[in-house]
Amino acid sequence: MSLLRRARRKNPAESTVTLIGKPGCHLCDEAQAVIERVCGELGASWEKKDITQDEELYRRYWEQIPVILVDGEQHDFWRVDPRRLRTALGG
Repeated sequence: MSLLRRARRKNPAESTVTLIGKPGCHLCDEAQAVIERVCGELGASWEKKDITQDEELYRRYWEQIPVILVDGEQHDFWRVDPRRLRTALGG
């Protein structure tokens, strides 16, 4: 048995991308466009959370918005690199 086993490639359809932002934020709008495109291509789901409606998100991420989570783990903030997001989703 090989010690150098390849990890099972992630199925993008099993992942969820979360965009944490606020209304009126142009960087959030740009991030959303990238997320919609990449998730649409790969079949991943995504959701949007308003930082102004959640005290905990506000406390944790206010200075970084937009913040992008992949399966609950922080992936990026301010700008979304589509190639990096595709890789994180297994695409």
